Amino acid sequence: MRDLDLKTLRLLVAVCDLGNMKDAAAQEHIEPSAISKRIAQLEDVIGTPVLVRGRRGAEPTPAGRALLEHARNVLFTMDRIEADMASFKGGIKGQVRLVASASAIAESLLDDLAGFMREPAHQDIQVDIEERFSRDIVGMVREGVVSLGVCWSNIDFGGLESRPYRRDELALAVPLGHPLARRESVHFEETLDHDHVGLPPSTAVHTMLHRAAVRAGKTMRYRVVVSNFDSAFRVVGAGLGVSVVPREVSQIYVSAGQVRIVPLQNDWAHRQFAICFRRHGDLTPAAERLLDFLCQQARDAAPTPA
Repeated sequence: MRDLDLKTLRLLVAVCDLGNMKDAAAQEHIEPSAISKRIAQLEDVIGTPVLVRGRRGAEPTPAGRALLEHARNVLFTMDRIEADMASFKGGIKGQVRLVASASAIAESLLDDLAGFMREPAHQDIQVDIEERFSRDIVGMVREGVVSLGVCWSNIDFGGLESRPYRRDELALAVPLGHPLARRESVHFEETLDHDHVGLPPSTAVHTMLHRAAVRAGKTMRYRVVVSNFDSAFRVVGAGLGVSVVPREVSQIYVSAGQVRIVPLQNDWAHRQFAICFRRHGDLTPAAERLLDFLCQQARDAAPTPA
């Protein structure tokens, strides 16, 4: 397998994407016969055909489909390496992979990323963002799968470095006409006598609420479990229960007259997010620039002390 080369893998992907060698040759600026020769050599190396050739073109065999998936991953990684290495030549260029919790993405993170990428100085920086559960974020950062992670600050970072990011407030979304809708504020423990709309057990919000319920000597009573906050608001608006949600993302649903937001009096309802990374000195210039930008956005948004 040491005889595999990137050029042949790139040609294989082109043939499979376009369906025939003629179009792939035109795209890659090479003769069709040269592609055919390279594919034949590839098949000799791995010991099995990867393409079925016919009058209508070429398509991958089962082995070819397996190789095609690996080839795409390898080429994607090589493109990322090239982009990251380019960041050391003059201007700041490169690609930054970031993972974040559902709460962080639902609130200000996407707006902050958009602001970062709109700046002319960052036009050559690409940011890939992926939503993950808080428990997975630290592991992905520690293993070097991603450069930056955004999640609650009360998680065990296990030796990772971190910087404070934005703050948020959890509140209770209730249907219009619900008994709790008339309250100016409420303790979470008082909500446990009502049906809840919750997130999956693997989320940090679920874990935190269950711990609070246990401390109160009660259990959560779920009517519906949904995958994200947008769905939670919709289900609450339909009158099927109440839900603990980030207050910042509730305005659109409040304005639409679908729900009412009741502040929670519990201390844990006020949360701090953090940005974690392996070591500041290991960040690429592009990742360091993004980290600095996000931290500055958080400082600018922080309330001024009285």
